[in-house]
Amino acid sequence: MSEQRPPRPKDLGELSSTAVLLIECQEGVLGTGSVLPDLADAARPIVPALARLAEGARAVGARLAHVTFEGLSWDYPAPRNAPLWRVAGAALGWGPGHPAAAVIAEVGVAPGDLVMPRHHGLNPMRGTEVLPVMRALGVTTLVVAGVSTNVAIPAVVTDAVNEGFRVVVPSDAVAGTPPEYSAAVVRHTLAVLATITTVDELLGHWGRPAD
Repeated sequence: MSEQRPPRPKDLGELSSTAVLLIECQEGVLGTGSVLPDLADAARPIVPALARLAEGARAVGARLAHVTFEGLSWDYPAPRNAPLWRVAGAALGWGPGHPAAAVIAEVGVAPGDLVMPRHHGLNPMRGTEVLPVMRALGVTTLVVAGVSTNVAIPAVVTDAVNEGFRVVVPSDAVAGTPPEYSAAVVRHTLAVLATITTVDELLGHWGRPAD
């Protein structure tokens, strides 16, 4: 009989150099007026976990950034180089201050939170201020949560890993559509790039008991 090794401890990073990125957790994506209603429906079960993650991060002093899509405030032709734009192209008109660009009420924006909107593209990392700001803050571990596991979450995780960051993904705080596909992405793609955990496990690692 071969010796059974104990499971390898999860590398969840040091709190002092960790930031939580909540990806597109905003009214126009997850709210009742979502431009992607199927995604909003699929993501509804993770909203309480997102709220607990945000509250827990604030309570222990972890940096928390809301990475949103804000669109443009002037007339801008919708890109035609991806089918997704034909569905979500209305988001280009949200502009700064548009209700659809606001973080969902269940999560909210507290003093000390960062709100980091982008105005172009489908990748919340590429060509935006997220990575430079994280580096300036001394962050080395990124906790990535939100939507969607179809496009934005894999893009963020891949770019962050390529840029030298450690990435942690709480599997109960990400969503995509259909749900079974989202679970497969976590299991077969994100798991080879990031440490997969849960919100409760992460809160425990930070020394904050789960509610």
